[in-house]
Order: sequence, then C-alpha cells, then structure tokens
Amino acid sequence: MADESKNKIEESKRMKRLPLYLFSIIDNLKKEAREQGIDLIDLGMGNPDKPAPDHVIAELCKRARDPKNHGYSRSIDKVEGELRSTIAKWYKKRFGIELDPSSEVLPLIGSKEGIAHLALAFFNNDDIALVPNPAYPVHFNGIFIAGGVVHNLPINEENNFLPDLNNIPKDILAKSKLLFLGYPHNPTTAVASIDFFKKAVAFGRKNGIMVVNDLAYSDIVYDGYKAPSILQVPGAKESCIEFHTLSKSYNMAGWRIGFAVGNSKILKTLAKLKSYVDFGLFKPIQYATIKALSGPQSCVTKQVALYKKRRDIMVDALNKAGWPIQKPKSTMYLWTKIPDKYSALTSMEFVSLLIKETGVVLSPGTGFGEYGEGYVRFALVQDEKKLIEAATRIRKLLEMEV
Repeated sequence: MADESKNKIEESKRMKRLPLYLFSIIDNLKKEAREQGIDLIDLGMGNPDKPAPDHVIAELCKRARDPKNHGYSRSIDKVEGELRSTIAKWYKKRFGIELDPSSEVLPLIGSKEGIAHLALAFFNNDDIALVPNPAYPVHFNGIFIAGGVVHNLPINEENNFLPDLNNIPKDILAKSKLLFLGYPHNPTTAVASIDFFKKAVAFGRKNGIMVVNDLAYSDIVYDGYKAPSILQVPGAKESCIEFHTLSKSYNMAGWRIGFAVGNSKILKTLAKLKSYVDFGLFKPIQYATIKALSGPQSCVTKQVALYKKRRDIMVDALNKAGWPIQKPKSTMYLWTKIPDKYSALTSMEFVSLLIKETGVVLSPGTGFGEYGEGYVRFALVQDEKKLIEAATRIRKLLEMEV
C-alpha cells in the first residue's frame, strides 16, 4: 500500500489557480434533472444545432475515402498551402486585408486551441494579460494555465461592454504583454467600431504589447451592422493578430478548425509551439474548409437569417413574459440581467432554479468571469417551437408567487 505522506500525484499549482468551471456543475444539474424525468430545453452551450453545409460535408467524405489523406499532416503539405491561400483570399474579400499566406496565416485545431497555446508560447510567470471581464473563458483560463497573471478590465452596460484603456495602473502596464479583445463579444453580444479598434491598436503600440482580437462571430450580425476586423486599422499587423473559426458561421463546431492571421512574428512563435504538441489538421477537414471558404456563401446568409429569426422570437416572447430584453446586433446569444423578482439570487442560483422548476438551461454569467454576476446568457441553439416553449415555461415561473 502506497505511503500517503509520499504521494506526489496531484495537479499542478497552475491548475489549482483555475476558477471553478461552472459548466461542469450545470452538466451535473442537467443529469439530475433528466433522472427526475424533467424535459430539458438546453440553451446553455453555444453549440450549433444545424449540420455543416451539404457541399462541405460532401467534400469531407470524398477526401476521407482517399487513403493518402489519412497520414500525419505537415505544414509543408500542398493542402495546407492551399488552405492558407484560401484563408488569405477570404480575408481579402471579406475585409479588404492583404495577407501573406505563408507567414501571416496559421491554421488551427479550432480557435480555442490557438488562444490557449498563444498564452503558453509567450507568457512567463508574472507576465500580465489585460482581459475584459466577462469574457469567453479561454481568454483568461489560457493565461492561468500558462502561469501568467490576469488583470481584469470590467465591462458593463455603462461602458457599452467596452474596456476602458485609459485608467490602467502604470505598474500593471509595465508588466503587461497582451490585450485580449473579442468583438462581436461573447457573452455580452456587444459590438465594437473601427474607431475603438484604432484606439486599441494605438494603445498596444504605445505600451509595446500585442493586441489580440477573437473574431469568431464576424458573420453573425444583424440589422445592417457589419463587424470590422482589427487588421483593417492601418499598421495593425505590426503588433496584432486575430483569431477566427468555422464553428459558428458554417456550423462546423465539432470539426475543430480555425485560424489566426496577422503579425508574422507572433504567428511564427505560435506555430513553433504547435509543432511540439500537434500534428496539424486532418487533411480531409482542410479540403472541406477550403470548400467552405471558397464556395457559395448562401449557407452563411441562411444561417444568420435563422439566428435573427430566433433572436426576434425569443426576445419578443421574453418581453411579453415580463423579462425585458433588448435585441442584440450580433452573435447567437442573448445576455441579460436576472429578472428583478429573482435579483437576490446569484446567477448560478438562478440557473439552478430554472433547471429544477422549468427545465430551461441557461449559462450563469459568472461562468464568464466575476463581472458576469447578475447576468445569464441564452444560446439560440433550439428551433423556434422550443424557444417559444422555453419562454412559456419561464413566464410561468415569473408569475409564480415567491
């Protein structure tokens, strides 16, 4: 029997620094609810409910039948060169930005992977990342895993969910290495203008830090709004990179395919790290991605129209139910304060109550950082009938005597 006093098998200090992963708690609550026979309507995770476009799936199947495509993938392979060129052409058409496919484009196994590895590639102990809070969790968790320090930039309705870059303490700036942005924003659905990005680029240049924008939701926009790329700012490529993914626009979330573009030196270091930890993307997925980005984009237009319809249905239904919510200009989410009736509860407590009493699953605001307290996020990943049913169940809860 092992001597417990000599047991060294325990998780690292950096893992212990990670905040509690609330979505694991939500999964347990969902499991308990199902065991009790509760019919769940899951609006928690931003997991697209529609399949990838038919022509993209057909390309994947075609390439997967070729035995030559089942070996390790290397960056020198012809298909990756074609993929890089396709991404550069897509960026040129979409944003008017010229990119060198060989040095300013880097394919990733999903943008989340790239964001986490970026921190590992650049952060030493005590290096600081400036991260708006609330945020997509890997923006801060990746820093913790790398051993770095996160300095929260609180974002809220009063500042339009944009970080204040003018009042960061000088001692924090002195140790800061990176500013994370992510607009259109998950979870708050906020949008940023090109003028804001100009200020962010100037801020990065003045303080000698890299500026990173997560542009996962560039296509999921409504009511005439067009999401800019930070690389549209003149001189941005001197210190900026941008992450993108096919998860949302093309419903390819489980395929794990994304990319980073921008500053060649930053991308070279990220590629160096990746060369030690992965063997690239499955070749058939690369071919299918080329087909997605270079083929007809009506599939994206159709998907955005579907999310807009769901947005309108859900917001209108919740407003009628007595839960005032405004229609966001972007993303596949709704971000809203807990109803006044339940404002004494934490976001986690309110989500737990919803699951137990209604079977509707939402994400607690604190899953995205401490400044998400008091909010919840809806993911519009169910069909219209399910959304109306969810709103009906919520209305009954709001009308109940407490």
